[in-house]
Amino acid sequence: MEQRERAWTIYNRLIERFGRPEFDGCGEPVDELIATILSANTNDANSGRAFDQLKARFGDDWDAVRLAPLEAIKEAIRPAGMYNQKAPAIVNTLERIKADRGNYDLSHLATMDAAAALAYLTRLPGVGHKTASIVILFCFNGATFPVDTHIQRISQRLGISSRKASPAAVKADWESLLPPETFYALHINLIRHGRRICQALNPRCDSCPLQSECDFFRGAGAWRQNERPGDTTPARI
Repeated sequence: MEQRERAWTIYNRLIERFGRPEFDGCGEPVDELIATILSANTNDANSGRAFDQLKARFGDDWDAVRLAPLEAIKEAIRPAGMYNQKAPAIVNTLERIKADRGNYDLSHLATMDAAAALAYLTRLPGVGHKTASIVILFCFNGATFPVDTHIQRISQRLGISSRKASPAAVKADWESLLPPETFYALHINLIRHGRRICQALNPRCDSCPLQSECDFFRGAGAWRQNERPGDTTPARI
């Protein structure tokens, strides 16, 4: 079966199993950006607690965060881990946004195409391609497809991407096979699938709706000899 047709089959079967997520925006894009910076290399519970503490400590005021002593920011975001790196990244990012925009507003990204928005965001200190893609997709339903470890693992197992494909390669594969209007629902449903069925260590292949499209299912033994467990990179859903 041609890859594009397989991609549509995967998309539709996930819709049948998990439903069609409806895009509803993210609230404040700067909030989403900072929350995503905090989410790196930790789980949703820890990053969420760190974000809430940061907001509570500084009164929901990004200017207060930008001007605060780094030690106070580190203490607020401690639950997210890597606070020695994340605190200065947050301050430097806020400083750049304030200098560029005169305030803490990223709404101008809504009028930019995805490539230009990605270029702008990845110029901010501490903002990588994945973080930028999350903000663009979740805040503006932009034409970019973030890849976390669930999506990378599933894409490799299915054969949509090669077994050693990087997140950037997986992103490019999906973006070449399906139109942008599918990205939001596909991203969320692949993560749901990875959490509930196509898990890293013990995939529930017997209940998987994607068996007929899956290289892993057809040769699970060979796959398990070469596959490593995924990390705990959180999904922003």
